Amino acid sequence: MRGTGTTRRQTLAALTALTAAGAAGVAGVAGCGGGGSRGTASVPAAPARAGAPGAAEPFTSTVGDKQALLLQIMAHPDDDLYFMNPDAEQVLRSGVPVVCVYVTAGEARGINHQAGTPIPPADKAAYSASRHQGLRQAYARMIGLNQFAPWQQSVLRLPGGVTAETNTLANGARRVRLIFLNIAMLSEGGVRIPALWSTPGTVMSTLPATGSPVPHPSSYGHRTLVDVLAELMDRYRPTLIHTLDPDPDFQVHDALHPKDNDQPGCSDHRDHTPVALFAWKAIAQWVAAATQRDKHAPRFTTTAFRGYYNQRWPHNLPPAVLARKARVIKSYGGAPEWDCGNAAGCGDYSQGGVRPLRNRKGWIRSTHYRYSTTLPAPTTDAQGRLVAYGVLGTQAVRWRETAPGSGRFGTPLGLGGGPLAPALAAVRDSAGRQVLFGLRFAALGGQGAADLREIVVLEQRRPDGPFRAWTGLGTPETSTEHGRRVGCPAAVATADGRVHLFVRTADKGLATRVRDGSGHWSPWQRLGGAEVQDGLTALLDAEGQVHVLAAGRDTVHHWAQEWAGGPVALRPPAGLPRPGGDPLGAAVAPDGSLALVYRTPAATVPAVHGDDTSLTVRHFEGYGAIAAHTVAGPSGRSEAKTLLLAGRDLGGEVQVQYGTGPDARPLRSPGHLIPVGAPALLADDGHQGVCVVGMAPDATPWIWRPRPTKRA
Repeated sequence: MRGTGTTRRQTLAALTALTAAGAAGVAGVAGCGGGGSRGTASVPAAPARAGAPGAAEPFTSTVGDKQALLLQIMAHPDDDLYFMNPDAEQVLRSGVPVVCVYVTAGEARGINHQAGTPIPPADKAAYSASRHQGLRQAYARMIGLNQFAPWQQSVLRLPGGVTAETNTLANGARRVRLIFLNIAMLSEGGVRIPALWSTPGTVMSTLPATGSPVPHPSSYGHRTLVDVLAELMDRYRPTLIHTLDPDPDFQVHDALHPKDNDQPGCSDHRDHTPVALFAWKAIAQWVAAATQRDKHAPRFTTTAFRGYYNQRWPHNLPPAVLARKARVIKSYGGAPEWDCGNAAGCGDYSQGGVRPLRNRKGWIRSTHYRYSTTLPAPTTDAQGRLVAYGVLGTQAVRWRETAPGSGRFGTPLGLGGGPLAPALAAVRDSAGRQVLFGLRFAALGGQGAADLREIVVLEQRRPDGPFRAWTGLGTPETSTEHGRRVGCPAAVATADGRVHLFVRTADKGLATRVRDGSGHWSPWQRLGGAEVQDGLTALLDAEGQVHVLAAGRDTVHHWAQEWAGGPVALRPPAGLPRPGGDPLGAAVAPDGSLALVYRTPAATVPAVHGDDTSLTVRHFEGYGAIAAHTVAGPSGRSEAKTLLLAGRDLGGEVQVQYGTGPDARPLRSPGHLIPVGAPALLADDGHQGVCVVGMAPDATPWIWRPRPTKRA
């Protein structure tokens, strides 16, 4: 594709180099991120070697012509229920088929114990079968059937001569397939999944569950698991892929933050990280192979979910959403007295009843994205058409409206740059040129090699013109292990020609690079401050000064310029209430001050915080990130400005609300839109008016232009 600086041959070579280069190095924090385990030799990390950014690839599919399918890849039975819900259930209930792949047998110690009863003898195969039954109960309930509905069970033959159990169930358009690879969590010699990722020559065996149709164990090497996951992607052709967190936060374990089930040094389970890395490596392999074979890239989006991170930060699910999540996990947990028809057991009894809600770890009480950003990033072109930038098939793409105001996007234009995390930021500089930022998997290979992530940028040569080649901006970190923990890019352009880039650092602070008016980038600079969550909000105030806001553990953290063109610096705490952990909504209020909109932990409705004032938005019930803009009010008069909010309602559907007063009411989206991640809000006083733009589970973006009502 002209302007992206690479060719099809180069992108295939880059992806080949990427999957052979390096990932999950253990330098810096022992065991954190997929290091070796007992029974294997320690292998020093090889130097990281970054592959070139992927080239632009054509996407031949047009809007609405492909069947949607969600593919989820988990380490253990129940990772989806704890960490990927409510998203997974909402997608499933909307009629999108779901395929779930469970990499390990989840056998642990093999003891299926219900509190208050005698501890039974260990039986790993039976405990694995009980967890499988629990999943069948949970998914039957999610698609609207009796939780003991019968499933079809069969054997799936996969690359490398391995076999897996697969279970299927349907209720009309709602269809589920569960695939159990059943690699033993603890193989012979004490070998665990982290070693399969990081240590060359490691081999693990499967543990067929009691009653499984799989007759014999299989063996997995590193390449086998990558090939199996890539084959499943190619076989089922997902339009949406859910994974766990490939690069979990570093975590100090002390009296305040006990280690519990965490891996050393990180806030997640030791199996979650390597399974996520295997999933992302398989994604890169599938994209390369499918592109070479089909002459176009597969069309899909991805979402990565944080795991035990939920224990360390404020909870973000309100009671109604939490209750639905808990009902599903209650079905998974089951009980010994249930008549489920499975002799090995009727669920994972330690997760039954109200125990997950009473667990002090609180995993059930939050759902956090690893890459907290809006999908896609909208803007407009010189002709007044809506333009959106996003990540499709791990590559950057651009969608353009077919005509100004048509409400339909055309075929996506590939911009390359990948493999990218779904974390694209887009701004237009003062000259009118589009500038895109992404987070790239620059090296991803495992087997003792180091890993590499980097922030990359793509800039237009002229307004609405071709793009230059992708440029790597590195990260603010000096080690590759710390570089893996860098967050999603956020950016803002100022009238003096500068572009300010911000990222969360490995120590959970803020760092920046600035491009001046002549196109030169400053070095990375750390801006200080206490720990914040990812999902930065960057904007300009009425005076053109830069502000960055982020949710901390105790309050909102704020960095800003004292004057236009000055340095961005940390501001003293303003005493704002503790945020719930989702990205914050911010806008220039009608009076010119800065208005901040967010929910406190587990709250159903948000509040608007301004200069010395706070106002609860009584009717905007929902959860997750909130976008905010100041727009013309319901009267349509430009001088009658009001605050517009956009986000998810309690059922996960998109809603907006004009105004924050007691008479304002939310408007629900037509067609009951369920977005992938957080939808974006574009408020343009010119051609477009107000647009809500989001990504559907079928990997196509949609446009909603809400109109205010008199009561709004």
